[in-house]
Amino acid sequence: MDEVIVLDFGGQYCHLISRRIRELGVYCEVLPSDTSAGELRNRDGLKGVILSGGAASVYDDESPQCSEGLFELELPMLGICYGHQLIAHHTGGKVKSGDAGEYGLTELTIKDSGKLLEGLKKKTRVWMNHKDIVEKLPEGYSVLASTDHSPVAAYANDKRKIYGVQFHPEVTHTEDGMKVLENFIALCGASRDWSMADFIDKSVVEAKEVIGDRKAIIGLSGGVDSSTAAVLVSKALGDRLTAVYVDTGLMRYRETEFMDETFSGKEMNFIIVDAADRFFKALEGVTDPELKRKVIGGTFIEVFEEEAEKVGAEVLIQGTIYSDRIESGVTKHSDNIKSHHNVGGLPEEMKLDVYEPLRDLYKDEVREIARQLKLPEEIITRHVFPGPGLGIRVLGEVTPEKADICRRAGYIVEEELKRAGVYEEYWMGFAVLLPVKSVGIQGDSRSYKYPVVVRVIESKDAMTANFSKVPYELLEAISTRITNEIAEVNRVVYDITNKPPATMEWE
Repeated sequence: MDEVIVLDFGGQYCHLISRRIRELGVYCEVLPSDTSAGELRNRDGLKGVILSGGAASVYDDESPQCSEGLFELELPMLGICYGHQLIAHHTGGKVKSGDAGEYGLTELTIKDSGKLLEGLKKKTRVWMNHKDIVEKLPEGYSVLASTDHSPVAAYANDKRKIYGVQFHPEVTHTEDGMKVLENFIALCGASRDWSMADFIDKSVVEAKEVIGDRKAIIGLSGGVDSSTAAVLVSKALGDRLTAVYVDTGLMRYRETEFMDETFSGKEMNFIIVDAADRFFKALEGVTDPELKRKVIGGTFIEVFEEEAEKVGAEVLIQGTIYSDRIESGVTKHSDNIKSHHNVGGLPEEMKLDVYEPLRDLYKDEVREIARQLKLPEEIITRHVFPGPGLGIRVLGEVTPEKADICRRAGYIVEEELKRAGVYEEYWMGFAVLLPVKSVGIQGDSRSYKYPVVVRVIESKDAMTANFSKVPYELLEAISTRITNEIAEVNRVVYDITNKPPATMEWE
């Protein structure tokens, strides 16, 4: 099977490159930036290498570097952002800090499309996220495109099939980004015959190898990630897998009843653990968002370890996907944005081995696998719900009363989106409870109650997102229901911030 390898230099979008290559029908994996040239040379079917972006400067002593001999490999290579600069830096060019940074959408002017930019308009919009620039190209390289602040925004060495782009073609905001990657795949000569069905087969084999004859439990939340992971691993383990749903008191409206109806009595071993009091007690007095995530993650593990001991399990399966991992800063050169409870929120010492079959996938890829595994459509199309649950949608200290307010408000948001027939058009629609109160007028009297933030966003991969331009009539219906039906709330506001600079959740 043909494949392309992405070397990870710590960029937030590193695995997104891999996801885009797979979308083009070519198998792709992400490896550490310093993977040896010898290891790459010995990989069967390797057709090309992509060097990812990263937050460092290539000329700094502590910056991530590639292995010696990488550029002597007779393989097509594409550098993206940091990778673009790294290639130039190591092959005789010069990289320096620019006079100004380029962040977000930028106009790219193509001087010579060459083979890499073939099919693009002479002027096109691309997504930039850098300050350093390539000032001088190595011998044998030519400029393909530029911007106002990057005289070398794309280059090529056709003889050696080495290319670089300062922009991010993997991000959907780049107008013709997929065309750039498609052109590179063509230059690699890679066969485009890989599919998600191949991933399912590969995952079953991997699960058997990793888990062996041991028993395992999986934290089943009812979201598409954990549900898909459960069905996938059950193909490998059969009745040696036990699914554990933990009612933390921070779940969606009537979620425990939904889980009981959906999973009880099915082929999979399934148990429900009521741990709401335990979680609220652990969260008493906790207001820092990172500490909240770690407290919730640690309490989850305590519960899972207790349940694992009851059934004799040694492995904990989690439905962690790539966007969780990159934001938790788990890759070698990535930054910690926020600790996801099932990644950065895990305690350092655990009794269970953790296995994450979906660790390199994005949400839409997981949904595709879920459909192939014939999961219920209601689970496949559900809006994303964070692992820490309402613990990170209630700002400040989390109490049962505040969680209930937030839960009811979130239910109204989702219900109104469904009633309007637009629920599946959005990535997430939810409510956030603020730790302040505001003055209002209800029943001709002064009220002093909580404000609720409504957030509805659109995304394809969770790495970037835009706030949704929800019709005012629909927002008004949501606001009216929340203030009418939830006595503790007298004000509703709408979040109009994209990601970046914000994250999807508020904490």
